[in-house]
Amino acid sequence: MTAETSPTPPTSPTLPLRERKKLRTRQTLIDTALDLFGAHGFDGVTLDGLCEAAEVSKRTFFRYFDSKEDVAMAPTQDLWAAFLDVLETCPADDRRLLALFEDALAEAIGRMPADGWAERVLASRRLAALTPSMDAHGLAFCDRTTRSALAVVERRFTLPGPDVRLHARLALDLLVVLFHRTLDAWVTQPTGHTPDDLVHRLHATTAELPSALTATAGPQS
Repeated sequence: MTAETSPTPPTSPTLPLRERKKLRTRQTLIDTALDLFGAHGFDGVTLDGLCEAAEVSKRTFFRYFDSKEDVAMAPTQDLWAAFLDVLETCPADDRRLLALFEDALAEAIGRMPADGWAERVLASRRLAALTPSMDAHGLAFCDRTTRSALAVVERRFTLPGPDVRLHARLALDLLVVLFHRTLDAWVTQPTGHTPDDLVHRLHATTAELPSALTATAGPQS
């Protein structure tokens, strides 16, 4: 994420005017990009065309995003930025690692703006399904985020056992996989695209993990 990219906090009047203007500019770029990409396809929109439609310069664009992929994936990238913020402050209360991560992600979803975040996620994920470069970009972003989360865990928590780093990394990798499966199901459902439903689906998907880990593969009769 670039220096001025943030997990899209609400534009509260308590924020300084300059910060509110930055947030509005960033949100305008995201909304304009998703509208244009949805209408013309990701490759059918140039960066120059996006900046012209959003009425900003390319220099301004690069203050907030590194690429077209970044702005197209901003809704979910903002979620994971909020997840890292939650990890920095959540209590160390001897929960299982995966449960701690699951709860942190659920809290991060609850922190997302109520005004259209779910709709932006839908637009972004549907676009990603048609855009290979977004999937590749997403893999790199997931790896960076996982490494950042691992650094927070190692700094804040005491973990038992000789393979602490491996266990933490596996738990984080599982969280990412569980969220992707959750998001896929949420995007393809016909209605009910709300943050609350996304959290419900996350918990339901995670609850299936023990059965998945103990499932056996027998011969077909």
